[in-house]
Amino acid sequence: MDGPGARQTMQYPVARLLLTSTLCAAPLALGSVEPWAWPWLALLALATLVAWGATCLRQGKVQIYWSPLYWVGAMFLAFGFVQFFAGLTQDRFATRNALILLTTDFILLFLAGQLFAGEASASYRSFGRVVLFYISGLGLFAIFQAMTSRGLIYWRIKPAFGAVFGPYVNRNDYAGLMEMLIPVAAAYVFTRRAGDSKQPLYVFGVVIAVASLLLSGSRGGMVALLAETVILLIVAFRLKLLARWRYSALGAALALAAGIGLSIWMNPAYLTKRIESLASFPTEPGVTLGQRLVASRDTLEIFRDHPWLGTGLGTFVVVFPRYQSFATNAVWEHAHDDYAEALAETGWVGGLFLLVGIVVFLRTAFGRLKERLDSSAGWIRLGAALGCCGLLVHSVVDFNLHIPANAAWFAVCLGLATTSYGPGCRSWSSINEAEKE
Repeated sequence: MDGPGARQTMQYPVARLLLTSTLCAAPLALGSVEPWAWPWLALLALATLVAWGATCLRQGKVQIYWSPLYWVGAMFLAFGFVQFFAGLTQDRFATRNALILLTTDFILLFLAGQLFAGEASASYRSFGRVVLFYISGLGLFAIFQAMTSRGLIYWRIKPAFGAVFGPYVNRNDYAGLMEMLIPVAAAYVFTRRAGDSKQPLYVFGVVIAVASLLLSGSRGGMVALLAETVILLIVAFRLKLLARWRYSALGAALALAAGIGLSIWMNPAYLTKRIESLASFPTEPGVTLGQRLVASRDTLEIFRDHPWLGTGLGTFVVVFPRYQSFATNAVWEHAHDDYAEALAETGWVGGLFLLVGIVVFLRTAFGRLKERLDSSAGWIRLGAALGCCGLLVHSVVDFNLHIPANAAWFAVCLGLATTSYGPGCRSWSSINEAEKE
């Protein structure tokens, strides 16, 4: 059921347009990792917040739809500011930049809830449709570029290092984006009415996205996609959805199989090699699985020496060389393990906030699912939750949460998954309520 919000019209068209445009542009700017790109991401997020606030003032009502993640995010952000202003960081400049990005993500988390929670299911479907068109177009571009560009981004840019795929310097970052958004797009396709003449085209869009993820060769992306599929199957069995949605489930399975088959047909030798390497510990030069495990161990040594407050947000690149136990020419800007890096930079205090945040996310996003899945909005929110789960799995062996574009999409998916209008969801109104009193 859609709840009272289903009777409303879309109240924030400008803010919603700014939000979706920002999200779609961020990955195209090389994942917004460049010094000129991520400040624009922060400014556009702030502009979207201003547009939302201006609309609220014009309507004479400020209504806040609440998510329990707001408390956790605010406390983690406050802890980062304490590190900065109290001098509890080993590099104030790095911590300042990290706080700007973290504040940007918190704004996007908040906006995702406010711009969708009180709206009709049509607003969720509109978002799902944008995601579907975006990842199918991005997937086609990434595949074509991989076949023709000889390792160049946009056929012009030659990165100093990395395995290019799509607009990203590193294929793992591309896979991180796709594994987040494929479940959202699939949920949109899933909720389309039966007999829709455009359905085969929409399914083909999901197939292209899945194929592009697999062709990127990201082993973490493959595992994350598998984890999302397993979680969805667990949900389906627990809620006994397979009998009710058997034809849609069969279509989803065929779409996944088609994506896998298309990727194998396009490059069977490369894909087979990447899958086989999942079970091995390669030792060739470069960022190998073995080196990632060693780097995680070295990162935990930083945590051991700074157990309570860490070394400061964003300081890994400064501190890690003193703990690095293996030889390499590459500069390790991140640990290839977001959890170990978070412990090293924020200690037990930050680690506790992250653990509470994950528990709150799981309880909120997967609670009352049977009731939620009576509406298309509920399916889109489930897709967003699955995407977040996939990235959390991938973060064990990579640093997608430190890629500004991917972190922005993750924050928005968190907001969609955990903020809702209906029973059990709190909201707060200020202006009109004060006038009534």
